[in-house]
Amino acid sequence: MTPQELRALCLSFEAAVEDFPFGPRTSVFKVGGRLFALTDLDARPLKVNLKCDPEDALRLRADHPDLIVPGWHMNKRHWNTVTVDGGLPDRLVRELVEDSYDLVVAGLPRAERLRLDRP
Repeated sequence: MTPQELRALCLSFEAAVEDFPFGPRTSVFKVGGRLFALTDLDARPLKVNLKCDPEDALRLRADHPDLIVPGWHMNKRHWNTVTVDGGLPDRLVRELVEDSYDLVVAGLPRAERLRLDRP
């Protein structure tokens, strides 16, 4: 997956926005004001921090030890750092980004979720 494809994927979700609170190099993708993906789109290899269910996070790290690791500068229980331009199938990367978005949306207030058509 290229940086442009990753950015387009993150922005494809309902009400997703890109922000730069940590400087011009770090893209922060948010929904409802909450972070669901964080990346430096110019970095090589291209990596992204994504929220993940804690049990799934452990399984994914075990299945892909060099490509999915505990979230860098994040809560290691709930976040993974995923190398997206390496050996992971694009389909899996898309699923992980969508799962991160869904987890963040699930934590939004009910009124905000209803505006996003997600109960």
